[in-house]
Amino acid sequence: MNTSKQVLAVIMGGGRGTRLSPLTLERCKPAVPLAGKYRLVDIPISNCINSEINRIFLLTQFNTASLHRHIQNTYKFDPFGGGFVDIMSAEQTEKSVDWYQGTADAVRRNLVHFRNSPHDYVLILSGDQLYKMDFRKILDDHITSKADVTIAAIPVPVSKVEGLGLMRVGDSLDIKEFVEKPKDPKIIESLAVSSAIETKFEQPLSEKSCLASMGIYVFNRAALAEALDNSMTDFGREVIPSLLGKKKLFAHVFQGYWEDIGTVKAFFEANLALAQPLPPFNFYDPKAPVYTQDSYLPASKLNRCAIDQVVIGDGSILTNSSLTRCVLGTRSFVGENSTLTDVVMMGADFYETIEQRKATSEKGHPHLGVGKNCKITHSIIDKNARIGDDCVLNPAGKADGKYRDGAIVIRDGVLIVAKGANLPAGTIL
Repeated sequence: MNTSKQVLAVIMGGGRGTRLSPLTLERCKPAVPLAGKYRLVDIPISNCINSEINRIFLLTQFNTASLHRHIQNTYKFDPFGGGFVDIMSAEQTEKSVDWYQGTADAVRRNLVHFRNSPHDYVLILSGDQLYKMDFRKILDDHITSKADVTIAAIPVPVSKVEGLGLMRVGDSLDIKEFVEKPKDPKIIESLAVSSAIETKFEQPLSEKSCLASMGIYVFNRAALAEALDNSMTDFGREVIPSLLGKKKLFAHVFQGYWEDIGTVKAFFEANLALAQPLPPFNFYDPKAPVYTQDSYLPASKLNRCAIDQVVIGDGSILTNSSLTRCVLGTRSFVGENSTLTDVVMMGADFYETIEQRKATSEKGHPHLGVGKNCKITHSIIDKNARIGDDCVLNPAGKADGKYRDGAIVIRDGVLIVAKGANLPAGTIL
């Protein structure tokens, strides 16, 4: 099918991103840095472009300034292909003056804008997941099955389904039952994939599993308008269950790598996994590249460093330091004799000039990045943070909460140095 002419993609930018706080205090969730040089939003947009879908709406409402800059500087389409990435922030109208109330409400309020672009299908995507999918396959399944709605589903072990929407399907993968985030073990057990259904999967299951919604939906245009002709606010909790028995709902089974990175713990672990010799997510696939802003930075410079399983962004400078299982963003600075273990460092937005370094020193502030003789473990260092010499940071044995007036936050057992924070020399936590 000619997907570029028939499909609109809609990426959900998420709410306040409280599960990722403090990384979302000054930016919206899709703008959070990922894997040294990318942003979370680059994943769904790249999947769309690689699937020949180039008309994309991004729905968001909180702290959108950095997201706007990233989108405007990155995704520029030629006038002949008709492609675009439009950011649709919540707006006041004659019908509504409040924020988006949920995923379904956000899409409902933008239907009027979608109508200006001819389309037959709407592909709805989440903005905080790490995965690689050819959307042409789910669209082909949707058309072949003559579905009104198709939901991307991934087999998840019964022991790991907490917080996910689960479904039970028939022999043709038609959806018979859908339960959003069930907690009752009996209900979860009743939704487990049967051996007969498992035979339809491309890969056998290693343990008892349920089909979980990936938050990826394909709607026929008319079916979407009808499904939202009400006051329901959420797709998984309300809209999808309400369509059972009324519309043709089918599942598209996906068995590749997929990770919801909407929490600090998941975000931290997914980043560190990228530093493995054979990472679960492949950023090096020439057939399906991940796009992002070209920063035109010089190559990174390492002087007398010991590194093992480390990803280093462009323009970084590391001197006589030791790093193990780390991901460093663009313009990262690590001083002499510093040791970083299990660290995600997001780098900086700018280089300091000699005059700026002198001015910050006169104010008693450290230089950008990590100073000398530091030891940092199991931590996220947000952008533009300044960590002075002889600092020791480790969340082990410490409770989640705010420390040093909020400059340091421990969440999900991960220590986070806040964006733009100043930690004076000798800070120990």
